[in-house]
Amino acid sequence: MSKITTALNIGIIAILGLVFNVQAAGWSNLSSEELESILVDKFSAGEYSTKGADSCLMCHKKSPKVMAIFDGVHGDMSNSKSPMAGMQCEACHGPLGKHNRGGKEPMISFSPDSKLPAETQNSVCQGCHNDPKQMAWHNSTHNLEEVACADCHSIHAAKDPALDRLSVNDTCTSCHTRAKADMNKRSSHPMKWDQMTCIDCHSPHGSMTESALNKPSLNETCAECHADKRGPFLWEHAPVMEDCSSCHTPHGSVNDSLLKSRVPQLCQQCHADDGHASRMTSQAGLDAFSAGKSCLNCHSKIHGSNHPAGSNFAR
Repeated sequence: MSKITTALNIGIIAILGLVFNVQAAGWSNLSSEELESILVDKFSAGEYSTKGADSCLMCHKKSPKVMAIFDGVHGDMSNSKSPMAGMQCEACHGPLGKHNRGGKEPMISFSPDSKLPAETQNSVCQGCHNDPKQMAWHNSTHNLEEVACADCHSIHAAKDPALDRLSVNDTCTSCHTRAKADMNKRSSHPMKWDQMTCIDCHSPHGSMTESALNKPSLNETCAECHADKRGPFLWEHAPVMEDCSSCHTPHGSVNDSLLKSRVPQLCQQCHADDGHASRMTSQAGLDAFSAGKSCLNCHSKIHGSNHPAGSNFAR
């Protein structure tokens, strides 16, 4: 992105009436309108430093968190798409102006204490990150819940924990605590060992499907790994074809095979007492099917069967 394009993007952000993080008490006492007027003038003037990052590092070079940007892609000066190869620190944090001259003029901040709304913080990131992967962001749950890009991503780092397969699950479950609890149940996908990640199934930037799935439907998502359950089958089990979550809970369960409840109770939610020849009692759950794999002792091909005599999913 060119210096002019970046400057225009930042200027538009200021004109929208945004309130940026203020580091000095004198600035923090200003009203939003007064601060906006000052920032608009500052951005319109385009008071960028002629020395770029060198001006910033005069004060910030002792901060390991700041210097860590040079270990990551955003600090790679050899990459033409990197902010550090263009306007450097000011590409994201805005023009320096008189920030380093006593008064500490406000700069764009992405810290948890930033007064900048999440939507506007994100617009700075989207000035560069506007590829097709972000096309569903505006309707995503994360955007609607006002989650900032910086809440998940670490820019000043060699490895972004939200992009590292060994740490992305920790990033997601820091908010999605219920999913974390399910991941540690006796039956679950191998996520607690990082052999599978949240982003294998979900798109954190949103998608056109429910639950931000990568695939158009839940069944297609499951079939990416469980291809043997995909079908088509000669004999198809209706709930399997409709929705895997009819019987399974994807993040984890106390029952075998991530089932919502144990068989035969799970089966009997649809298959009511019908005078089965082996049934000992009409009370659900108290019969011959409560032993071993229960109904699955006989109906082993419950996801579907291609056997000519498999209408009962027994072959």
